[in-house]
Amino acid sequence: MAKLILITGGARSGKSSYALELCEKFSEKRLFIATCPAIDSEMNERVARHREERKGRGWQTKECPLQLEMVFEEETAEFEVVLLDCVTLWVNNVLFSTTKAHDGLDDQLIKEKAIAWLRAADKVKGTVVCVTNEVGLGIVPDNPLARKYRDLVGTVNQTIGKMADEVILVSCGVPFCLKK
Repeated sequence: MAKLILITGGARSGKSSYALELCEKFSEKRLFIATCPAIDSEMNERVARHREERKGRGWQTKECPLQLEMVFEEETAEFEVVLLDCVTLWVNNVLFSTTKAHDGLDDQLIKEKAIAWLRAADKVKGTVVCVTNEVGLGIVPDNPLARKYRDLVGTVNQTIGKMADEVILVSCGVPFCLKK
């Protein structure tokens, strides 16, 4: 049974760097699951920066924008720590994998999808760390799709938070323990 840690925070809050450093304390057998699809030059630069940050630090990387359940079932057996970065992009990928992003995906379905990969992640023999964004602290988005996305991320974050052994909020590069 894996220990589950959720790390949340705003954009550029330091949560990913904190997660890397935390995971490196646990084991040298580490897997990084990246959910970010390379969709434009700016995202390519972000992905490259994150790869550079991990370079030479003993990480193996698996890129997986959608099929987290399969990756946890098939790719994690040899690892003692698995870092998933990030849940927020996974929700985005699920939302836009439907034929019409406005239809077919509700709180219950996204929760079921998250629980499916969380159950698979629970079989990791060590620690699973999930990085996510706290998107609900800002203004109410001005369009239905953005509001739906914010709500779906909130639902998934709550689902993981309830199952997690620890929840850490990173703000301004400083971690705050919310649950232990």
